[in-house]
Amino acid sequence: MQPARFISFEGIDGSGKSTQARLLADRLSRDGHAVLLTREPGGSAGAEEIRNLLLTGDTGRWSAETEILLFTAARRDHLEKTIEPALAAGKMVITDRFADSTRVYQGATRGDLRATVDRLHQLMIGREPDLTVLIDMDPATALRRGLARRSGEDRFEDMGLGFQETLRHGFLALAHEARERVVVIDGNRSPDEVAAEVAAQVQARA
Repeated sequence: MQPARFISFEGIDGSGKSTQARLLADRLSRDGHAVLLTREPGGSAGAEEIRNLLLTGDTGRWSAETEILLFTAARRDHLEKTIEPALAAGKMVITDRFADSTRVYQGATRGDLRATVDRLHQLMIGREPDLTVLIDMDPATALRRGLARRSGEDRFEDMGLGFQETLRHGFLALAHEARERVVVIDGNRSPDEVAAEVAAQVQARA
């Protein structure tokens, strides 16, 4: 049997989810699967342009409401141009972030906007991953790691430790709410240890 075909990775900034998404994609490719590794915001030409608007600049550049609209627009383009064609071609799609990030970052932590996020998702996206891997780790450690990257896409990291702590609680609450889809992995370990557990969880859903 095939593992889950559409897998998302979620977590606070600096949690190691991007590394784990790449390691899983590499492992599945070695096992003979056709795999597409992508990311949000981004993953298509139009969505990458929106990514630059969202992740750079002053922390107060956009309101939470405007962010929701921008993320949804980017996700729609990503879905149309990248995710759906890959799934239709029989590939496994692994994405570094999907709709759960918007539910937490804008819907739960920057105002009581979760219902707005969910309505837009239902109208414009209309699908969830088969499996979501939440990499959970200490917010202070993750923030230090995220800022050390100096990627230039630090707008959310620049909101500070309190924001990252709130994000973590939001992700854990969402994982409890959607426990049939979301698996929580302890990220406070070496990348290889985390990757081994991720692979085991994916295989368990084959």
